[in-house]
Amino acid sequence: KNSAKAMEKELVTCSLQEKEKTAIDRSQIFQIPQRKDLETKVILVLGKAGMGKSILVQKICLDWSNGEFSQFEFVFWFDCKQISLPEKQYRLKELLLEFFVKPQEGSKEIFEYILQNPAKVLLVFDGFKGLHDHESFPRCSASRPEKDLCSIKELLSGLIQKKILNGCTLLFTARPKDKLYQCMSKVDKTIEIVGFSPQQRELYITKYFEESPYCDSALKLVKECEYLFSHCYSPVMCRFVCFLCETVLEMGEKSLPSTLTKVFLKIFQQKIILVQTDVTTTQNQESLATLAHIAWYLGEKQQSAMKSDLLPSKEVKEFALKYGFFLPFALPRHSDSEEEEFGSTFSDFAIQNFLCALHLLLAEELKNKNLTKYLSFLSKKKKPYHWLDLMPRFLAGLMFLQDDPYFYSLSNEDAKQSIKKQKTLLKYIRRLQINTLCPERLLELLRCVYETQNNYLLQHVALRLEPDLSFLGIVLTPPDVHVLHSILKRSRKEFSLDLRNSDIDMEGLQALVSLRNVTSFRASLSDTVRLWKSLEQTKDYELLKASTEKFVLDPFKAKTMKDISDLSDLVEMQEKMMNCVQEASGCTHYEIPAIRNLRKLEFALGPACGLQGLLKLVKILAAFPSLQHLDLDALSENGIGDEGAKSLSEVFPTLTSLETLNLSQNKITDLGAENLATALPSLSSLKTLSLYNNNICDFGAENLAKVLPAMTSLRVLDVQYNKITSVGAQHLTDSLRKCPHVKTLVMWNPTIPYGVLEHLQQLDSRISV
Repeated sequence: KNSAKAMEKELVTCSLQEKEKTAIDRSQIFQIPQRKDLETKVILVLGKAGMGKSILVQKICLDWSNGEFSQFEFVFWFDCKQISLPEKQYRLKELLLEFFVKPQEGSKEIFEYILQNPAKVLLVFDGFKGLHDHESFPRCSASRPEKDLCSIKELLSGLIQKKILNGCTLLFTARPKDKLYQCMSKVDKTIEIVGFSPQQRELYITKYFEESPYCDSALKLVKECEYLFSHCYSPVMCRFVCFLCETVLEMGEKSLPSTLTKVFLKIFQQKIILVQTDVTTTQNQESLATLAHIAWYLGEKQQSAMKSDLLPSKEVKEFALKYGFFLPFALPRHSDSEEEEFGSTFSDFAIQNFLCALHLLLAEELKNKNLTKYLSFLSKKKKPYHWLDLMPRFLAGLMFLQDDPYFYSLSNEDAKQSIKKQKTLLKYIRRLQINTLCPERLLELLRCVYETQNNYLLQHVALRLEPDLSFLGIVLTPPDVHVLHSILKRSRKEFSLDLRNSDIDMEGLQALVSLRNVTSFRASLSDTVRLWKSLEQTKDYELLKASTEKFVLDPFKAKTMKDISDLSDLVEMQEKMMNCVQEASGCTHYEIPAIRNLRKLEFALGPACGLQGLLKLVKILAAFPSLQHLDLDALSENGIGDEGAKSLSEVFPTLTSLETLNLSQNKITDLGAENLATALPSLSSLKTLSLYNNNICDFGAENLAKVLPAMTSLRVLDVQYNKITSVGAQHLTDSLRKCPHVKTLVMWNPTIPYGVLEHLQQLDSRISV
């Protein structure tokens, strides 16, 4: 269980937070180097709900039908929410040739051909979330898994375990937070779908209104509401906003709703209220309440589909289908004699989320105090409703709509009850210890409070934020950035932000950095340099200078070649900054404070890229005048070897502030030690030198012993776990007598007899064993 969790965390971290933003073409999706053609290939497409995963796989199917992806003779696409109904079982043949497509003739021959040629088969499972209960996930135990009746989980298990159609290609789409424990080790390629950039949002809106009389005014109207425009990074939200914008313009109104809750309330109003009469109002309210209950019932089980005959009444079914809340689909039959069955699925994740919030607000069995437990920032347990991630925001927003006539047209909520629920939420948030919330829960609190648009709550939260705000590793979407920016701007405090691995876009980073009360920030180097280059191109020198002065780099840990490249770009940027500052203020000299103040640099590229990365790093080390701690171990065997040691030693004269140098576990031999020894005296501030666990022998120890008296600032030398014998140990001990400044010499080596080492320690107590 724990290893599975670690595997999931590793995948998500790698794919979403430390990624290098490299776009790939659809034609590259199935390219997997260094894989045997005879083995099953598993490709995982990750993306938040509404990012266009389903559209992508539909486009792949369309491209295949037009002659692309010719390596596949058969492509099968399944909507997981339709095939994952718990009461359904399938044979593989039924799933392929009944559920997806039914050939007019030759089904048996086609199925046999598929079994004999799995490499020519692509299976697409869209919305793959069925493995969240990993502990009870079944292994495929059927004796004939291709032909026996199995649950969908058993079929998926057989495909992933290569017991069924071994050699086929599997393409899964899933949300980043869906728990895919069982298949993590099987994934050959992971792809992430990211949202629209601001330019793409504008293009989408322009295309949507291309033939509309409102073409010119629509984009302007959406952009005026910055919060809704930020939500347009999600393609499905962009479509909702465009739909509402079209309705607003047709009605002659001048503005859009200010929150997401009001957007969906107005969408529901447009779908229902405009076509109802007084006679149908009560009936629609009852149907909507029932539909909201179904949404919650399914949502708690992370489902969005059900068999149509399980719906409580014909009226509810017709209501849901009439207004587009449900979409129908046919279920496969085991035989032609069986009666055809149908299922229903919510048309959109946001619709289901909104209905869930509506149910919680209207449910008579829920007391006011119980409502707050569904706002995930209040839960002490692991966030339980990530699958319904919009629901808490909608719930908070609906609780503060007591004066909205649209809300009362959808429900029979009593105004007094609404006020009581507001007071309950206000009381809870006043009592909440905001400074104890983890970053994810704090962000959820900010989202919910923003949806209320209650000035007291917004100001209360803004004034109680900690001055040091870390969103390290928390993905910040454009709407998140807008909310954070809006609330920070209300506070009189000064803030320090940590935005590393947050996937923040350049526009969002610029907005936060521009705030006067944000006095320092950390962000990924590549994003920061990209922002500065953009500001340089637009000649916004004032903000460029201000943002460079706020940027914090220390301490910095390089884990990839990209980190070294980004660091090089930062140094290069300083040279450009000199020209910019000179042009803006006439100053002839300028240093980026982050470069000037970097004191600790950890290098952990590992043996594969260690030497290559170091050779690039040494070219810029001189640019960091305050560097005090250079760690080339950092719990990672970098293996820079003698070549790396020689290259590093050549820049020692420029590292005048260096106090700690850790070269442990780097495969340095006597040759490397000799090169180091020659240059070590030039490190005038060096206090600690570690050469732990290298391959240094007596010759290397002798060279180090020769220069030890000249290293007058040195206090600690660690040469344990090398290959030094009693000869080398004696050289170091003799030299130590001339070095009163040295406090500790750590010299235990397996090649030094213990009696010898003990004797040397008796001669000089500074020798540590």
